[in-house]
Amino acid sequence: MLRQIAKLITLLVLLWLPQAQAAIAISSARIWPAQDYTRLALESSKPLSYKMFTVDNPSRLVVDLDNVALHGPLDTLVKKVGNDDPYIKSIRIGQFKPDVVRLVLDLKAAVKPQLFSLKPVANYGYRLVLDIYPETPVDPLMALVDSKTTAAASSPAVTPPETQQSSSSSPAGAPAQMDIAKAGTPSPTRTASKSQPELRARKLTIVIDPGHGGEDPGAHGRHGTLEKNVTLAIGRRLRDLIDASDDMRAVMTRDGDYFIPLHTRVVKARRAHADLFVSIHADSYVNSRASGTSVFALSEHGATSAAARWLAKNENEADLIGGVNIDPKDPYLARTLLDLSQTATISDSLKLGKFVLGDLGDVNNLHRGYVEQAGFAVLKAPDIPSILVETAFISNPSGERHLRNPKFQEKIAHAIFDGIKRYFAQNPPLARQPQIARAD
Repeated sequence: MLRQIAKLITLLVLLWLPQAQAAIAISSARIWPAQDYTRLALESSKPLSYKMFTVDNPSRLVVDLDNVALHGPLDTLVKKVGNDDPYIKSIRIGQFKPDVVRLVLDLKAAVKPQLFSLKPVANYGYRLVLDIYPETPVDPLMALVDSKTTAAASSPAVTPPETQQSSSSSPAGAPAQMDIAKAGTPSPTRTASKSQPELRARKLTIVIDPGHGGEDPGAHGRHGTLEKNVTLAIGRRLRDLIDASDDMRAVMTRDGDYFIPLHTRVVKARRAHADLFVSIHADSYVNSRASGTSVFALSEHGATSAAARWLAKNENEADLIGGVNIDPKDPYLARTLLDLSQTATISDSLKLGKFVLGDLGDVNNLHRGYVEQAGFAVLKAPDIPSILVETAFISNPSGERHLRNPKFQEKIAHAIFDGIKRYFAQNPPLARQPQIARAD
């Protein structure tokens, strides 16, 4: 009898042991390359145990994952590294120990990696996120100057406009992105010699902020249209209009399909000494019949409507979905905590919004006939007039159809551009107080 009980216990242990030691399957593996940083995200149904360290000569980044299944999406990760990635040269993956899978990232430049985990949110499960930042952060204004100088030197002919593809790894976008990446660590001598003549010309700098991106798709339409793709397409069209003018230049917070945290968008605008900040979105609402275009400015004392409050809440949750490292030692977060609590130039923002809204009314019906206000985090630069344009309701079938149409995208971009010009015509930038460059 005792022998039978012992056999039964042994059998139960053998049946239980494989389940207890079953490797965690990676359900998705994604890479988002950009000049600002490259993000690698691994998604799973359970939290992952990990550790990271670096190796020199040559520079490598090593990530060990405990009790993870080697095959599946991890196999595809190696092929997802493009030649245009500014920081990752290649990835090697293998079974380092029976219970450890090792990822080795061969690097192109000196980096400051951040590895952190995220709990399930929206449509995502558990995520392990590796953000690979350059050792020296990219200066958006110098990147702009250097990229244009490089383009002018390589070809005297007019460069055709960029294609409207949203992927940062697309062939059309790769050369420009690589040029910007190389400009991210300029020497002091080169910075002084190239930036001073253009800065003395007092070109007005307009920062264009295409909403969402990368891990954060934003709102989506019934037919699969993603907000992040629409906002980038309109942002690029607006950039081309601004850059074609004699007295303005555009700086994009993102020029590809990758995620930029809300506070980093504000930092980039301040580093570029922006005269204006325009964030582009395509809103969604619980009622699919909601329609029209809206323009928002910041409010410190509550939203002007329930819908405005709802939209601001959704937009401010972008960091939760896109995934932000909340480590208080994160330098990108720490340097803007004070800035985000300061009073913005709301009066100028309302003036700008009024001009832009007036021109947008010629393209699409307006959701409301006035500039609304709410606590949008991305509008909280303390010294830059900032507006957020909700181009149309992507949750509305008609609005989604318009947003997919390149002609509608072009009309929206033209309306914003015309509104900006009318704002400057009545509010000369030289009359404003000099900005205080406190982003660093």
